[in-house]
Amino acid sequence: MLKEFAHNRAVGLGKAVTKFLPDRVPVTFVGRGATGELCEAIAATGTERLGIVTDEGLIAAGIVDRVEAALDRVGVSWSVFSGVQPDPTLTQVEEGLAQLMAKGCDAILAVGGGSPIDTAKVIAAAATNPGPIQKLEGTLKVKQPTLPLYALPTTAGTGSEATLAAVVSDPQTHQKKFILDPKILPSMAALDPTLMIGLPPHITAATGMDALTHAVESVLARTTTAQTEAWARMAIRAIFSSLPRAFAQGDDMVARKSMALASFYAGLAFTRTSVGYVHAIAHSLGAFYGTPHGLGNAIALVPVLEFSLEAAAPRMAMMARWSGIAREGMSEREQAEAFIAGVGELSGSIGIPSTLDRLQADDLPAIAKQVVAEAHMNYPVPRYMVQGDCECLLKGLLP
Repeated sequence: MLKEFAHNRAVGLGKAVTKFLPDRVPVTFVGRGATGELCEAIAATGTERLGIVTDEGLIAAGIVDRVEAALDRVGVSWSVFSGVQPDPTLTQVEEGLAQLMAKGCDAILAVGGGSPIDTAKVIAAAATNPGPIQKLEGTLKVKQPTLPLYALPTTAGTGSEATLAAVVSDPQTHQKKFILDPKILPSMAALDPTLMIGLPPHITAATGMDALTHAVESVLARTTTAQTEAWARMAIRAIFSSLPRAFAQGDDMVARKSMALASFYAGLAFTRTSVGYVHAIAHSLGAFYGTPHGLGNAIALVPVLEFSLEAAAPRMAMMARWSGIAREGMSEREQAEAFIAGVGELSGSIGIPSTLDRLQADDLPAIAKQVVAEAHMNYPVPRYMVQGDCECLLKGLLP
């Protein structure tokens, strides 16, 4: 009874929150000239000094130079905080906030993947909401509007430019801090495939599977709506057709643009439905072993789909039809099973392993406990998982 209460609480809370979320999406520029168009739009707002939040890798790759040059052309001055690390912490947020406010920045531009974008979201919120940053944790805790916030994603995976959420870690406890509020949704974003051409194949693969996970879990969520399904459908179709091409030929501009849009659509979908056990597992693998989030999602996706099959076969069959995997004459159950197999084949074809080298058998009970606790209090999953179920699933990921 207690387990069902927790599960129903998660579903009920998710539906209540979704009901009041705005349908607003960022003004979005797409294509080769998107970076310049975004910078022109920022200039038109009257921004005097723009704070750029990014990481050292993107500076070394020359991507931030391109953004700075575009801002120079439209007369917008800028300052850069490049201290973002993978799995960003509250300490990095505090450092970025202090540096950019000292420079007099009146707006924030995130340049990078999920880590810089999430960090920028929290910096923008903390700048206008005085007090400990920890007070922003939770749902609808951002009381005042943030600094104007813009996003320029350089990977096609997190969809963070389209979401109402940010995740940062407490550096002392290593626990994830979730912030969910419409105020942290960027007002404008640019999907520029030219910034993604240099991505290594393994990052293209992991981030692409991250986007697929967002779309799939949004469809399986008991909070799904007609609108979120429409976004997820576009994402799933694009990923199955374009991810293998982007992986094999990194300078395929059509595939890169398609993946950027897929990540964006998947972000729009899951930010309104929430996610599920795949994300809970990926978060725990990240906390225990530093596993990159996209890789953790990619490894866990097929096992979680197999576990959920009995409760979600119709929805998996629908995704099989969207992705072109379903064949004429297949029953609904066969379509669902074909979808799971198709996800596995896609994952394997782009080099995603089916096990995690660093996973330790002795850690499974603690990981499973963390996964179950996160999912049951937050995620509207189609089938309930208990500790033993989760440990059994995790055993399949052992090297």
